[in-house]
Amino acid sequence: MRKMAAAGHFSSIVEYFGGEGGYRCGYCKDVTGNLSHGMWAHSMTVQDYQDLIDRGWRRSGKYVYKPIMNQTCCPQYTIRCQSLHFQPSKSHKKVLKKMLKFLAEGDTSKVAGDEEPMDSHREDAVACNFILKKESDISQSELKSLSVDEMQRVETEDDNEEVEMKKEVTVKKVESEPCQTCTDTDNASSSKPSHSPKLVRATPKPGKGADLSKPPCRKAKDIRKERKFQKLLQSQIHTLEGPSKQVEPQALLSQNSKSKGHQPKSIEDFIFISSPDAAAHQLEVRLVPVSLEDPQFKSSFSQSATLFAKYQMAIHKDTPSECGEYEFTRFLCDSPLESENPPDGPDCGYGSFHQQYWLDGKIIAVGVIDILPYCVSSVYLYYDPDYTFLSLGVYSALREIAFTRQLHEKASELCYYYMGFYIHSCPKMRYKAQLARTPEG
Repeated sequence: MRKMAAAGHFSSIVEYFGGEGGYRCGYCKDVTGNLSHGMWAHSMTVQDYQDLIDRGWRRSGKYVYKPIMNQTCCPQYTIRCQSLHFQPSKSHKKVLKKMLKFLAEGDTSKVAGDEEPMDSHREDAVACNFILKKESDISQSELKSLSVDEMQRVETEDDNEEVEMKKEVTVKKVESEPCQTCTDTDNASSSKPSHSPKLVRATPKPGKGADLSKPPCRKAKDIRKERKFQKLLQSQIHTLEGPSKQVEPQALLSQNSKSKGHQPKSIEDFIFISSPDAAAHQLEVRLVPVSLEDPQFKSSFSQSATLFAKYQMAIHKDTPSECGEYEFTRFLCDSPLESENPPDGPDCGYGSFHQQYWLDGKIIAVGVIDILPYCVSSVYLYYDPDYTFLSLGVYSALREIAFTRQLHEKASELCYYYMGFYIHSCPKMRYKAQLARTPEG
């Protein structure tokens, strides 16, 4: 055993195992290809573990390990998100909006390509699917926030305008190409029968150029844009200046653009929003310390363990003996981290926690996290497979980023969100790179 540097009245006690022997890789399936240093942490301060994960270590229960990068089959890199600079992408907003729509209306529709685009954080036990998505499965960009009636009305107007434009083009073509009907009348008294009427194109007259007294031809798309533009001007003039005052259109557009400022919405704008009174579902996220002495953790232990088994058997094809309460406790409840609650830290303190997602009084997902001096470290996520359509993996990651920002308000140094290991060759880990990318990058 070895005792690491003490922090306050706590100390870290670890037992080093070495990294001589290889074991099975959960990604490429190599039987002995995964090589790592490992140690059993009997107890560990949050600062010591913070220093370890900054050097490439991670924990699974009380076992702490670090891949030997130049020897292991699938190099695993520590990846983190700068939560204070994070801006959600269109795909992230789509997941957040889908959750809001489900909570408000109970909509359970699933768009093609919405399957869970992420792998769990159980690096040494979960297999990785290397099948890439087809381009046709990638979701289209989001529509503007119009109501269904407005969208149908606009589409109907656009269709009518296109039909009218096509009619106008057809008439112009007919007028510009005159034709005459002629019959074979050279010998009216001839006994030969006359030929049936036929169309003969006349020689076009010399053109005189565009008729300046008429407006130039325009595309239907441009006409639609101008019509919507005029409607916007009329509504804005009536709202901002009143119907009796005149406003220059250019000044109004400049004022409108300055007022909006093109400020992108943050994840908080989607997450921390009040549910309507007649909402179909209620979602509550509870932060529970990992301790059987905590009443909330103890009362929800059985339900949480049952959900873990359901997830492991459905998603990772575990047998019942591989995901019982003992395995659940050893893997996700046993933690070497000593809880600390310093005065300059967050209100919940530092240590290991379960972030439980309660939907209508039932747990549908649990995010296992470690709150450390400089970061929130995601350990694992398991969820009810019946709610896969909600993309709970991505949704929980976005919630944890927002949670990191909340903790930063009290603990200024806590500003990072760690997502476990990243393997570049694993497509199911690309979501981590998307979360770690900053607007500048």
